[in-house]
Formats: sequence, C-alpha cells, structure tokens
Amino acid sequence: MSELLRFRTGDDGVIVVEADPSDAGVQRVGRGGVVEVKRRFEDALTDIQHAAAAALAVFRDGDLQPDGVELEFGIKLNAEAGAVIAKTSLEGHLTVKLSWNPGT
Repeated sequence: MSELLRFRTGDDGVIVVEADPSDAGVQRVGRGGVVEVKRRFEDALTDIQHAAAAALAVFRDGDLQPDGVELEFGIKLNAEAGAVIAKTSLEGHLTVKLSWNPGT
C-alpha cells in the first residue's frame, strides 16, 4: 500500500506525492496516513538540479565537445532524502545522449 508524502512549497502551498513505503525514509503512519516531509519541495529538487548541472559540465567541458547534451533520469521523492535519482533494476537510472552536427 502506498504512503502519501506532503511537501510544503515556497508560496505556502502544499504538494502531496504518492511513495512506495518500502523506500528508505518512508515510515508507515497507519492506514491512509500522510507523512509530513521536513524539506520544502523546491529544496528537494534543488539537489537534483545540482546533480544535473555537474553531469552536464562533465560532458560539455570534456574532450568530446558535443554540440548537444541531453540527460534523462527519473526522480523519486522520499520523506528523508527529498528527491533522489530513481533506480531501474538494481542501479541508478541516467541516460546521456550526445550529438554532433556535421560541419559545425
């Protein structure tokens, strides 16, 4: 059974997210309960933003010099950790697509 995580947002708003109770950081609070997350929604996503910026810097500034870089990853929201890169199978999920335009 899923648990609900309630995140506060910067403008005194609220977002409720469904989470898998088997994930670390989700504590069962009873049937139909909602876990209040201490971190703001924006703060949780900022961690992912920093991870994406670091990954982009590696591919843009490296020896390959692609004309385009695309990153794709899933995000899971967690009561303890905030936003985390979601896993597929037993590993973290990150897809990187590099492109070069001929003649540039």
